[in-house]
Amino acid sequence: MNINHIQILSDAENDLYEGQAFYDNQGVNVGNYFWDSLLSDIESLVIFAGIHRKEFGFYRMLSKRFPYAIYYDVNGDVASVVAVLPIRRDPVWIKTKMGGRN
Repeated sequence: MNINHIQILSDAENDLYEGQAFYDNQGVNVGNYFWDSLLSDIESLVIFAGIHRKEFGFYRMLSKRFPYAIYYDVNGDVASVVAVLPIRRDPVWIKTKMGGRN
């Protein structure tokens, strides 16, 4: 796939802020490291979009450094990130969070 644009939807942006807040409480600058790491993972979709398996109707890419999954969809040359969720949570919680995403 040829991706020219990555769009982070508002729900996914909120997920990133929640993750950053969680890691801010873990240590100095850990939240910033989380933010930078996840954005780097998301930016890699320019190259890797569409190669991941689908879950809940979206592609799911695992973060390289944190236990998070990035759920996205591809339409034409745009990869839209719909969720960024911790994978260590209860699978029912994840399924519920994904239920309202589109």
